[in-house]
Amino acid sequence: MTFDFSVVGKPGDSYEFEYTWKESVLYALGIGAKITELDYLYEGRGPRVYPSFAVIPAYAPLHAALASTQGPFEKVVHGAQKVTLHRPIPPEGTLRTTATVEGIYDLKKMAQAIVKTQTVDANGTAMFDTEWSIIYLGEGGFGGESRPSEEKLSAPSRASDFRIEEKTSLEQAALYRLSGDLNPLHIDPEFPLVARFEGRPILHGLATYGFVTRAAVIGGCKGDASNVRSISARFARPVWPGDTLVTEGWVEGDKVFCKVNVKERPEAVLSHVVLELGGN
Repeated sequence: MTFDFSVVGKPGDSYEFEYTWKESVLYALGIGAKITELDYLYEGRGPRVYPSFAVIPAYAPLHAALASTQGPFEKVVHGAQKVTLHRPIPPEGTLRTTATVEGIYDLKKMAQAIVKTQTVDANGTAMFDTEWSIIYLGEGGFGGESRPSEEKLSAPSRASDFRIEEKTSLEQAALYRLSGDLNPLHIDPEFPLVARFEGRPILHGLATYGFVTRAAVIGGCKGDASNVRSISARFARPVWPGDTLVTEGWVEGDKVFCKVNVKERPEAVLSHVVLELGGN
């Protein structure tokens, strides 16, 4: 596979995303919100918006950016995700998002594209940024450069401050995809890439990302997401609809560290999860 490296560093087109409180609530349900989280489900209370919603307006510009690299969509999986918020996300409005391919890297057996997006509101006020690590399975070894190393923050070695266990539904991926991520990997058992995952469609990595965001807000922020400044995580293992997610969290100053495991299997599914706090 030959990537088009000429697109690196060039901002793409700006995409408009118009939404109402219904899209905000649908997203909250897609990441497992319960009726006890009424502030995030009821328009009579806003509703509030979980900060991981920032990935939703980025889908269209992200896909356009990935298409511009000429990498094969059928070999794409998610490697890592970061959201940086400049202010709390309103429950409705019109947003504009621009994506830029920051780099395409050779991981020997795989290739990695880093895409960053910037989102502003209708008045041009900066709302949030996202950073996506997208992995192309089997597309490495083209002699490209490796991505520069990054600082890795890890959870403390002491006992966790909170533990939240949630079982995903068998329909979790079918529900989450209604927020915009329509990759057949998460719904179609006959999609070729599904064969790599025991022949079963997997849950969206960003749905798991939303689950841990909720858990961190509930366990580490007393249910108030307005103080979240950024959320970063790496996707370690797949999750299947019906799995039980177990989130352990540590509150350390202005950070909440989390680990996410699947109860049914002794393995971590998200690693290096860090929420930075500090007001927006």
